[in-house]
Amino acid sequence: MAQQSIVTKNRNVPLDKIRNVGIIAHIDSGKTTTTERFLFYTGRTYKIGDIDEGSTQMDWMPQERERGITIVSAATTTFWKGVRINIIDTPGHVDFTAEVERSLRVLDGGVVIFDAEEGVQSQSETVWRQADKYKVPRICFINKMDKLGADFEATVGEIRDRLGAHPAVMTYPIGKEQEFQGVIDLLEMKAMYWEDKDSQGVEFRTTEEIPPELKTKVSEFRSTLVEKIAETDDKLLDKYLNGKEISVGELKAALRKAVIAYKLIPVYCGTSLRNKAVQPILDAVVDYLPSPLDLKEIKGINPSTNKEESRLLRPDEKFAALAFKIQLDPHVGKLTYARIYSGILDSGSYVYNVNRNKQERVSRVLLMHANNREEIDKAYAGEIVALVGPKDSKTGDTLADPEKPIILEQITFPEPVISLAIEPKTKADQEKLSYSLQRLAEEDPTFKVKVNHETGQTIMSGMGELHLEILVDRMKREMGMNVNVGKPQVAYKETVKKTIEEVEGKYIKQTGGHGQYGHCVIKIEPLGRSEGFKFVNKIKGGTIPSEFIPPVEKGVIEAMEKGVLLGYPMTDLQVTLVDGSYHDVDSSDIAFKIAGSMALQEGAKQAGLTLLEPIMKLEVTVPENFMGVVIGDISSKRGKILGTEKRARAVVIKGTVPLAEMSGYATILRSLTEGRGIFYMEPSHYEEVPQNIVKGMLQK
Repeated sequence: MAQQSIVTKNRNVPLDKIRNVGIIAHIDSGKTTTTERFLFYTGRTYKIGDIDEGSTQMDWMPQERERGITIVSAATTTFWKGVRINIIDTPGHVDFTAEVERSLRVLDGGVVIFDAEEGVQSQSETVWRQADKYKVPRICFINKMDKLGADFEATVGEIRDRLGAHPAVMTYPIGKEQEFQGVIDLLEMKAMYWEDKDSQGVEFRTTEEIPPELKTKVSEFRSTLVEKIAETDDKLLDKYLNGKEISVGELKAALRKAVIAYKLIPVYCGTSLRNKAVQPILDAVVDYLPSPLDLKEIKGINPSTNKEESRLLRPDEKFAALAFKIQLDPHVGKLTYARIYSGILDSGSYVYNVNRNKQERVSRVLLMHANNREEIDKAYAGEIVALVGPKDSKTGDTLADPEKPIILEQITFPEPVISLAIEPKTKADQEKLSYSLQRLAEEDPTFKVKVNHETGQTIMSGMGELHLEILVDRMKREMGMNVNVGKPQVAYKETVKKTIEEVEGKYIKQTGGHGQYGHCVIKIEPLGRSEGFKFVNKIKGGTIPSEFIPPVEKGVIEAMEKGVLLGYPMTDLQVTLVDGSYHDVDSSDIAFKIAGSMALQEGAKQAGLTLLEPIMKLEVTVPENFMGVVIGDISSKRGKILGTEKRARAVVIKGTVPLAEMSGYATILRSLTEGRGIFYMEPSHYEEVPQNIVKGMLQK
């Protein structure tokens, strides 16, 4: 409790002394290792956690500790130089991209970590684009400078060229690989060394003396840095052009403004595992990343007027918060993680869920340190907290003051690409299974569950094989479920190839009493890839009364979800309701719903149905002598090679490949490369399946 009370005692810091920061990167770049050092050096923990030993604070789930990877984002709070830093450590594996997406949505700044040998990797690009989408100011940390093949300048070049960023190099490494000793602070022109002390950190000292062999290089880098900062500020530019000296204080102030305006990205280097050059990152978080005051306001929509409104990010404003994550805690039940943007939230009070149009009671407010909870009586603007009490809140919902509601921008998530059948081992577990799946789906917006009514199978879908494997493991461990699972199946979709101008759906049933009468005429046309589904109503003159139009749309959607060709959901088409008729007595919602469903099924058959399959972006890293055989194997899997790139001791092969061809690829790659190849795969887009393969699937 003594450690936790540090946070409670210092909670009421001014808004300009708060930083909400996310740690984001490609898998295995050192996010959690860096976060553990942050917690140790700031005094939040008394012992550095180790991923290999499974003793980290932030990776607390058994599945995380066993695999040595982060699966769920974990939040914590610490202090550095009088500034409160709320940190979210996010996963790097592409299967858990939703955790990164929702964390970035509520953060004010980001620390992006790169592997000094690998440079900018695929997932680095993905998280960078996610941060761009939410306009998150960030700093970069080039980690693993002690690793064989580490190349600081090449990685800075990749940040500039591949990410389109404007890096401002802040520290330059002293030595590399095993010779890495410390860094030179380019603003202060001081050398900083970290010397081994014991397993719990290292001795750190600063010296004015820069190693003679680095003086020329460091002077070049400093003049480039000063020029870049001066270009962002008119007063400094005037000084710079007139050859006047610019003070370090002026440079820092101008750089802070440039970072918050997304003009520059400060770049640092070090090695977290060896405890070297981590403190300058903490200084950079304090010096350059924004506080809620710097961001001033957040915009949203007033649900009553549908007009844009804004909230100042201050405690004296009306309350507004975004629920960005749901977690089911075995001790306290459902936890709703929320970022408080404005106002104050009292424990025991009521809030208004604007998206669900419901009052929710907040019985308790908790500060989180990974999976440890600390109860507080109220939460202020700028804080990230967990709420106990809200029952109906979902990821992306806005919680606000009922007198002044606002809907904040929601969070969008990618569609699942892989699915598998799951069934309980005993009949008695059937009800328990649906409850367990519902709980997991509530936590994870990229996890979807549906029941195939024809086969009676329960199908769970997710972002990759690891994603589904973890979810099944959690059901067994946390929920005591014994389940059988099928083989992973690719999430195909169906679509149409041509336009059908008019197709009729007519449902007429005469019985002794009231009959059923529903009649509609629709037009079906294909849309571009990833455009989804559009329904257009063009009924004129009341040929179908307005109350029967939503049931037609519902019937169309239900038919699309069941599929027509092979039972896969349909996408990328527009349905236009053009005509129809009704009966004064016999027409009903159900009749028009069935008519809509019949029209879609009939029209889809005429419109040239075809299958779409998920195409994956693939990156394979192999020693050069295996390049030919690996490229040949990718080509045999209907893959397209987009290019190759030479890295320090290997070749990176980049391409796209259908997910259907990639089952068991990890084993295949190991056998092709004597166990020395690694690969990375993430969803890219959907493409039409070749007709010969579709015919083969139909024959089965």
